Amino acid sequence: MASGLVSQLLKQSAYRSNCPSPGGPSVCPFPSFDPQADASALNYALNAKGVDEDTIISILTTRTNDQRQQIAAVYQQDVGKSLKDVVKSNLSTKLKMVVLYLLKTPAQFDAHQLSKAMKGFGTDEDCLIEILVTRKNKEIKEIIKAFREEFGKDLAETIKGDTSGAFLKALLVLLEASRDEGDVVDYDLADDDARALYHAGEKKEGTDIDTFIKILSSRNFAHLNIVFERYTKYSPHEVDKALELELKGDIENLLITLVKCIVNTPAYFAEKLHLSMEGHGTCDERLIRIICSRSEVDLMDIKMEYKAKYGKTLNSAIKDETKGDYEKILLALCGDE
Repeated sequence: MASGLVSQLLKQSAYRSNCPSPGGPSVCPFPSFDPQADASALNYALNAKGVDEDTIISILTTRTNDQRQQIAAVYQQDVGKSLKDVVKSNLSTKLKMVVLYLLKTPAQFDAHQLSKAMKGFGTDEDCLIEILVTRKNKEIKEIIKAFREEFGKDLAETIKGDTSGAFLKALLVLLEASRDEGDVVDYDLADDDARALYHAGEKKEGTDIDTFIKILSSRNFAHLNIVFERYTKYSPHEVDKALELELKGDIENLLITLVKCIVNTPAYFAEKLHLSMEGHGTCDERLIRIICSRSEVDLMDIKMEYKAKYGKTLNSAIKDETKGDYEKILLALCGDE
């Protein structure tokens, strides 16, 4: 095999015309997909002298998660070993981290991220917020199932053990996965909701956080964008600014994140990516999490928002902050400039 098939696979890595352009995902179903050939090529690359990282990157970044799961199943059947175990033994550092994340299902990936966020001393509240605010109802239900399968624990009970107060209440409501995901706007209700938010916050001494949680976590995005427009009839502030003035801490972060994602989810992720690479050092966990999890959702839209907001491309920012095979795999997932 090898050289011929490896050469062919490397050429295939540039084939992305099956993805919509310019927005949407950066990784789409690979045409003429052959899990047998991919499993064979990966086995050769993983066991080659010195390991052929380029082929591993080429294959895994141009196949969807569903296709990667098929490759892993064929690999197990043909080689008699788990692809994940072989990766753990033969790759190292951050490249291994990214590859292992790519081999998990989206629900397994999120479940592991949530578990890591609550493991040991302290809690990564930003991770809890990012995942539970931005996932759809079906995805949250799959995460809950995967969390139990992977760790033998109930996700809600685990969160109860790590958080408290209004922040806990909001997370548990998000776990109910009961948001209206349609696009019908009830304009009378939108006005009522805007007024209710105003009276629950700025108009009131103290803050009725339950009202904010209920409205922001249950209405559909189209409806809520009208609510945010109507809010300015009652207040001189936008909703996110009002929350900033009224609240503090994790609940403020969660509710403002909800508002940002309702208005423009890709812009929210562009901001988080920028923060992960800002200043000294890089928050690799967040950088990898966002690029892996959004590559089949809206990473091309995120890249456009990043360029518009920060005046440079996401790819160039990644080049400035990373190096070697770690840089190669992240750039491959991001797609062309």
